[in-house]
Amino acid sequence: MSAGAENPIRTAIEQAIADNDVILFMKGTPEAPRCGFSAKCVAVLEQLGTPFAAVDILPDPRIRQELSGLSNWPTIPQLFKQGELVGGCDIIMEMLESGELAETLGVAAEPIPEPEAFTPEGPPLTIENRLS
Repeated sequence: MSAGAENPIRTAIEQAIADNDVILFMKGTPEAPRCGFSAKCVAVLEQLGTPFAAVDILPDPRIRQELSGLSNWPTIPQLFKQGELVGGCDIIMEMLESGELAETLGVAAEPIPEPEAFTPEGPPLTIENRLS
């Protein structure tokens, strides 16, 4: 009996990783993330214009268990590129800031826009002391 016949969830995960150049295992879907970390990762991939597949790990707890066993990574989300684990949310954010994520994903790095300076209109803020 083959290993796939013994563990169809692990086989399906391995196949999904092999079949997709970039795949994100996340809580929820890209359209409706179910945790802030998953939402951040989706936003980053969309910001970079990276086409990606996604797998919701929430419908069956065995998906998370098998994925973590396969990747040796305990947290969700998990991003894979060409079959290799890139990392979780913290690593993805660090790689985004350094420019390494765009390079790893093979996309042009878009500069992160600086927030525009706020120019208040009207008189400057004054503080009224009512403590005395």
